[in-house]
Amino acid sequence: VILPGEGKDRIFRVSIKWLAQVSLYALEEALEGRTRQIPYDAILALDVVMRHLPSMTYTPVGRSFFSTPDGYYHPLGGGREVWFGFHQSVRPSQWKMMLNIDVSATAFYKAQPVIEFMCEVLDIRDVNEQRKPLTDSQRVKFTKEIKGLKIEITHCGTMRRKYRVCNVTRKPAQMQSFPLQLENGQTVECTVAKYFLDKYKMKLRYPHLPCLQVGQEHKHTYLPLEVCNIVAGQRCIKKLTDMQTSTMIKATARSAPDREREINNLVRRADFNNDSYVQEFGLTISNSMMEVRGRVLPPPKLQYGGRVSSLTGQ
Repeated sequence: VILPGEGKDRIFRVSIKWLAQVSLYALEEALEGRTRQIPYDAILALDVVMRHLPSMTYTPVGRSFFSTPDGYYHPLGGGREVWFGFHQSVRPSQWKMMLNIDVSATAFYKAQPVIEFMCEVLDIRDVNEQRKPLTDSQRVKFTKEIKGLKIEITHCGTMRRKYRVCNVTRKPAQMQSFPLQLENGQTVECTVAKYFLDKYKMKLRYPHLPCLQVGQEHKHTYLPLEVCNIVAGQRCIKKLTDMQTSTMIKATARSAPDREREINNLVRRADFNNDSYVQEFGLTISNSMMEVRGRVLPPPKLQYGGRVSSLTGQ
């Protein structure tokens, strides 16, 4: 199996070993009430089958699946935005298996040039207004946000190598140097700006800005901000600010009818019954929500001072 690695593809050898046979007969026995023991291995197997195609189609996060914003845009500031998706899990009921689906939302980093990401993080309206090197406080704040994120380079044509950021340099690109080995075997110190000019005939537009240090720190791999983009599909696991949390709540608030409509649209788009993996296991899923009878509980009564009053919510 070939997977993208830090700057180059990595080859892995995968070994598959048979462990056990999962029978759905025990699950059928439990659903029909002939046994009280629930075979959770069978439920897990069904869950794997139902999640296989969505895992390849969407961006999985835990038990939820998300897709890039299409037809909506909810920026959170600081280079973050809201992605909508759905939660999915297989659950046993008293008489048949149920597919539990609900809408979900979380914060992702925007796929954009690192220069624009920096401007959002540091509240810079226009990068052309930033004519001086970053201050120490700006650099620390920027480092805190971008460290650990994946970026892709743009200066090598169609070859978009991806790297993970490990640091932000203290010095700007026109002063940040690294050991460069020449063709004759000699090693000299070369600045990042000069290297890009000599190697790629590229004069940096923002040589006064710092570089991203990517990969392993001891390898001295530095990239100017202007040749890097934030890779799409990276979930934000860092704590949101109070303002971002407030914006997130407003963007995700849904009434019950709207929530029902969105879930039905999700099921229609998922088209489970035409999923080849689901078909191979002989599974069928209803396109309609399960209807159950409910009852309205009587309002609670509050007793105080020898008096009793009903809480009606009015």
